[in-house]
Amino acid sequence: MNREENSLKSLENRILAFVLYADIALAIISVLVMEEPLRFILGLVFGSTISALNFKELSVTLRRAVEMQPARAQTFATKKYFFRYIVTAVVIYIAIVAPYINVIGTIVGLILIKFIILATNLFNDKHYYKNILKRKEDEPSGR
Repeated sequence: MNREENSLKSLENRILAFVLYADIALAIISVLVMEEPLRFILGLVFGSTISALNFKELSVTLRRAVEMQPARAQTFATKKYFFRYIVTAVVIYIAIVAPYINVIGTIVGLILIKFIILATNLFNDKHYYKNILKRKEDEPSGR
């Protein structure tokens, strides 16, 4: 495994670890706030698990697609894209139908990884904050 692959694998593992930590924090909060937190926690774990599996599937898909011819890669990536959406739809359907799983907990679990990726990138990118804090007067004039 080369250095870039190790770096990507490390980033994936870090994101998945943050998902686990966020799940634990949300489970503790739900125990403190809700009367019956078990359904919410089951939904959260269910949604987060599927979200993590979809995240890993996306990683594998992108690694494989990069090695393909462009037309074949596009078809391959599109099929995998729809597969992940179908899986997500089935998960939401199961959460709606199953009386022991909270739908809101499941949806929170499904979208949690997206917030973690966004937050991880926002807090690690110093240039992002510099661009936000830069005043218009500080920008070089294009004239």
